[in-house]
Amino acid sequence: MKFLTSGKVKDLYNVDESTLLFKFSDRVSAYDVKFKQDIPRKGEILCKFAEFWFNKLPVPNHFVRRESDTEIIVKKMKMLPMECVVRGYFYGSLAKRWEKGEVIVPPGTDTTLAAKLPEPIFDPTTKSEHDIPITKEKALEMNLVTEEQFQWLEKTSIEIYKKMASIADDAGFILADLKLEFGLLDGKITLGDSIGPDEYRLWSKDSYSVGKTQEAYDKQLLRDWLTSNGYQKQFEDERDAGREPVAPEIPNNIVQKMTERYVMAYEKLTGNTL
Repeated sequence: MKFLTSGKVKDLYNVDESTLLFKFSDRVSAYDVKFKQDIPRKGEILCKFAEFWFNKLPVPNHFVRRESDTEIIVKKMKMLPMECVVRGYFYGSLAKRWEKGEVIVPPGTDTTLAAKLPEPIFDPTTKSEHDIPITKEKALEMNLVTEEQFQWLEKTSIEIYKKMASIADDAGFILADLKLEFGLLDGKITLGDSIGPDEYRLWSKDSYSVGKTQEAYDKQLLRDWLTSNGYQKQFEDERDAGREPVAPEIPNNIVQKMTERYVMAYEKLTGNTL
């Protein structure tokens, strides 16, 4: 088995001419900055979440099987260079872009922080080191996808979001938003990459309150700590100055809380015990 590359979280290996191995690590990144510390058990939970969601969702995907607690085998395919983001709540970059006048939301939308949107919004981005939100027109202009592919991706991504949101709701969670990736396999658009708390925002229904920062059961816990301590702005300033941001040390209590909440989310959503 030949090592191919390392991403922010996954290491990829070539298995044979038709399959790859994804090895999930405990690495963590936020705001496109990689941290030196690991989040214990994160790789195991991401791996098992990927298995759970690929088996649960009624759409073609590239998942073959789980090899170990941190490894899955997937089919090779040509990835589409567009990330499919679905937003169900007025939160995160959607809220920030709206405040700056960079995005228009549907009429009647409650623009209070964390308010539920009338209907989920398809809000795709480029697939790059620093993802950039794009419109349908921009995606077509950049030749990321065809018009037919865009329409299929929009419809299917929203359907997947609604299915996952229903499962989360039954388990006591709110799925606020979701990022999906697709590729071409034998000429057909196929769900790929992985699906877990690095790809969505998951909130507790019990503590949900409009107008507030929500209790996160995903990577947002780290983002919130960074933002509240001024690191998000520091990262932006360093990039504007042409420097690569340096990651601070994550406090032990944040590391521990992330592990605890990832484990809790997995066990409540799947019904499985780690």
